Amino acid sequence: MTQPLQIETSFIGGGNMARSLIGGLLARGGAPAAIHVAEPFSPLREALARDFSVDVHADNADAASRGAVWVFATKPQVLRSVAEALAPIAQQHKPLIISIAAGISSTQLERWLGGNLAVVRAMPNTPALLGAGATGLFANARVDAAQHALAESLMAATGLTAWITDEAQMDAVTGLSGSGPAYVFLLAEAMQAAGEAQGLDADTSRNLALQTILGAARMLAESGEPAAVLRQRVTSPGGTTQAALDAFEAGGFRELVATAIAAATRRGAELSAAHEAPET
Repeated sequence: MTQPLQIETSFIGGGNMARSLIGGLLARGGAPAAIHVAEPFSPLREALARDFSVDVHADNADAASRGAVWVFATKPQVLRSVAEALAPIAQQHKPLIISIAAGISSTQLERWLGGNLAVVRAMPNTPALLGAGATGLFANARVDAAQHALAESLMAATGLTAWITDEAQMDAVTGLSGSGPAYVFLLAEAMQAAGEAQGLDADTSRNLALQTILGAARMLAESGEPAAVLRQRVTSPGGTTQAALDAFEAGGFRELVATAIAAATRRGAELSAAHEAPET
């Protein structure tokens, strides 16, 4: 299979997530000359050229006309106008479309670009900026096997990828992993505050909380064991861990997590529907 950056790739939008993808692709041996970025904000555009030596443009059409793959990394609220302006070029060149804009369906984006296009919708999360992201992917029926592999390889530059077969599940991906880093940040805040309440100074409490979360995540990722097995392994009957877990369970911890992810999933569906403005 052709590697991602042996193919001319155009980024429409040069913000943080685009930077993370570009940086990941180049770190894996991609050619800067094969990346074309459209970014209207000149400081961002200049930083991309300076930091990565990629081809930058102020005009979307200039960058798009150079790519066989287009990565839409714009804000969702402007994507429709951006896509409709690029529709003539999309219809002429028939690029593979990858969108990381939250809440915009593949059907919407394909329609705004004039139809009959291969579209992959992606939902990354913020650890992608460190190469430690989790990205859900959905391909419409026009995406062939080679394009499927190409999209996966490109998005894998920022971490783990997982494909879903029903686009409606993208809202659940948003609720679980898209918004998920904030749940861990909240846990870290709460652990630090609890440590301080027990008499630890702020720096000690913060450092212990963060390293505990990091270490536990590594154990989950590297041991291959289910979370339940690891939890049981570190919980001695009648011990300190058991006392804490009993308090969590008594407080409805599992139900609260389920309620929170369901709320985020529901809100994702609402935001997606809000973008479905009547066609004119």
